Amino acid sequence: MSLLPDSILARLAPTAVDPRPVLLTIAGPTAVGKTAFCVALAQQFSTEIISADSRQFFRELSIGTAKPTPAEQQNIPHHFIDSHSVADDYSAGRYATDCLQLLDQLFQKRPLLLLTGGSGLYLQAVTDGLDELPAVPPEVRQQLLAELAAHGLPALVAELAATDPVAHARIDRQNPQRIVRALEIGRGTGRPFSSFHTQNNPADTRPFRVVKLALTRPREELYARINQRVGQMLAAGLLDEVKNVLPYRHHHALQTVGYQEIFGFLDGAYDWPEAVRLLQRNTRRYAKRQLTWLRRDAGYGWIFVNE
Repeated sequence: MSLLPDSILARLAPTAVDPRPVLLTIAGPTAVGKTAFCVALAQQFSTEIISADSRQFFRELSIGTAKPTPAEQQNIPHHFIDSHSVADDYSAGRYATDCLQLLDQLFQKRPLLLLTGGSGLYLQAVTDGLDELPAVPPEVRQQLLAELAAHGLPALVAELAATDPVAHARIDRQNPQRIVRALEIGRGTGRPFSSFHTQNNPADTRPFRVVKLALTRPREELYARINQRVGQMLAAGLLDEVKNVLPYRHHHALQTVGYQEIFGFLDGAYDWPEAVRLLQRNTRRYAKRQLTWLRRDAGYGWIFVNE
């Protein structure tokens, strides 16, 4: 029995009008069950999985990123898992370039491929493209990261609100990477970050068709799964993993839920029970932001998943 409804299966079949291969994009919030769903789909369609999770790229981050286990990856090729070091400055633009090159190769042998992850910007970079942004001197970013470390995220969010209210309204204001990037472009060019958004990258220019699906669950069920996952990560040794990446704590990949909360504990800002509470709460908030991002894209069809 297929995991997909007949209406979606019909969209995956090539037609005389559009015989291009298909990139089936599976999005959804953290802990919704994307990995298991995609593994089952890959088995059904005898295909491969490309990760668009902006943290699973990094070899040093495994427990806190909920990477597919070796058992889940067995006999199913996975791409962009452990492909980089956390010390690498790997952006959505660079990922899109690398991923499109890989897709060109894989579509030579597969009529359908799976792209999956919870990082909406990275999914969008592949399926729809990103606006081209100008180069900015690296010292601009370095200064912003120093300010982030010294004064915290609220100060940078306030600057963005004052200098680029359009970007402030659109961007996830709890995501340091997005805030720093917007300010970096604004400071480095003298133009608001939002002024570079042209939306001139339609998906139909891709050499493949894109079918977008988003997984969801009832909120109470999703939150229960998130709390359970946090417990599993802690039992698997998340604290030791965070200790091992302490030298890289100011890199972009670690400005994220799952690591920042434990950094605070290691800094003595609060005790362990509070760290666990914050980790669960912030992961739930992250899932809510992921859902908000996906709902802004009318191209996604939604599927309720259950055990």
